[in-house]
Amino acid sequence: MSKSVNLAEQSIAVIIPCYNEARAIAQVLEEFKLALPTARLYVFDNASTDDTSHVARQHGATVIAVELRGKGNVIRRGFADIQADIYVMIDGDATYDVSNIEKHIQLLLDKRLDMVAGYRQDNAQARETYRPGHRLGNRLLTGAVRQVFGGQFIDMLSGYRVFSHRYVKTFPAMAAGFELETELTIHALELRMPYAQVPVGYRSRPEGSASKLSTFADGWRILKTIVQLYASERPLAFFGLLAALLVVLSLALFVPLAWTYLDTGLVPRLPTAVLAASIMLCALLCMVCGVILHAVTQGRREVKHLAYLAIGQRHTHRD
Repeated sequence: MSKSVNLAEQSIAVIIPCYNEARAIAQVLEEFKLALPTARLYVFDNASTDDTSHVARQHGATVIAVELRGKGNVIRRGFADIQADIYVMIDGDATYDVSNIEKHIQLLLDKRLDMVAGYRQDNAQARETYRPGHRLGNRLLTGAVRQVFGGQFIDMLSGYRVFSHRYVKTFPAMAAGFELETELTIHALELRMPYAQVPVGYRSRPEGSASKLSTFADGWRILKTIVQLYASERPLAFFGLLAALLVVLSLALFVPLAWTYLDTGLVPRLPTAVLAASIMLCALLCMVCGVILHAVTQGRREVKHLAYLAIGQRHTHRD
């Protein structure tokens, strides 16, 4: 019978992306010192114009500057530079309750998971924290990912995550901004990694700090990311759907001309007939592209899985 992995034997890195979080970062770091005293704390300062770096150093964090703006660029750098058995990713705005972080890491270890994702539960005393627009957008986008890629994610856009070493070292991190969470979720689903979801308290930001989120701008970028990932990870379905739409359009143009030809033996609108034939040819090309890209995607997915298997878990279970 296997026993729990000893948390004290694991190296744990906490990666905190920050942009102008001088008013919040001290609270985040102090809470982690209490909840996870053995962890190494890394603050990635994303070209802040306030005292974020100074405050972070005063509270014992290692500060790494990332000049290229965007949360995705920060996490890409963090995942590349930091070596650990377990990685914790959390926003530097002090909105997430980290009091249960040790339990969540133990869950990842005991169940041999690659990711534990927190789903936000807003504070009963400050229900406006999780704004209705953000909540609705999250539900729509999370639902879209479930329909396209499967899985049962509740809060796809959560910034509270715990990762295994092999997850981090096989994640390509192509996103630049807040669409990063979408990419993190789909990476786990595409490689069929074991994951779990846990409830996490979501609080108001500290007084004087400002949110960097934009409901519509960030939502649009995330939606574009989903479409792009759908095209790259499900090319046969994506181009097949596009081909079907083109066939319907072509038939809508061609059928009236065919009836006229059968009745009169004439083709009264030759340019329309040429257009209908061209659209049908485009539909055929879409299907060919879908088949070819499907084979490419399968090969790329196999390579990613082999890389995932080659790294393996850093922690071990005692029997």
